[in-house]
Amino acid sequence: MTPAERAIVLIGPMGAGKTSIGRRVAKGLGVPFTDTDASIVREHGPIADIFTTRGEAHFRALERDAVGEALERGGVVSLGGGAVLDEATRRALTAHRVVLLTVEPAVVAGRIRQSARPLLQDEDPLARWAEIYAARRPLYEQLAHVAFDTSRGPLQGVVDDILAWAQHDDEGER
Repeated sequence: MTPAERAIVLIGPMGAGKTSIGRRVAKGLGVPFTDTDASIVREHGPIADIFTTRGEAHFRALERDAVGEALERGGVVSLGGGAVLDEATRRALTAHRVVLLTVEPAVVAGRIRQSARPLLQDEDPLARWAEIYAARRPLYEQLAHVAFDTSRGPLQGVVDDILAWAQHDDEGER
């Protein structure tokens, strides 16, 4: 599989901008975009409802399947923040180009305010976000080929940086 055939996969914590940036990167590359969380919602209903009625383990199984299907389609794929918890997903990501998007807690506070995300339904959502990010961060860093912070500046700057990185990767300069 050449770099151009491998998907570009965006991973990172909740609120890092994976969906917004992923759409723009896909448009810039002229390839399809898949948000695995949106795919799950389309096929199975709201994620919060899945967590409530079937539990997190069931959601993670649906997520694993959605990630596998998205990787097969290629293009740009945005994963839910916890998708990297699944060992099969981590193995599948090794064949693709993985971009870690990070964000500072002070910035993410505004992005997750009034969030319906099941894992942030806590007395202190920002403290819960920080706890989840700290637990997942080693996996994110292990999987990522490159990382970009989305805390400052327009998101288009991050999009442009990813596009430039992808172009170099396509040319074999990784």
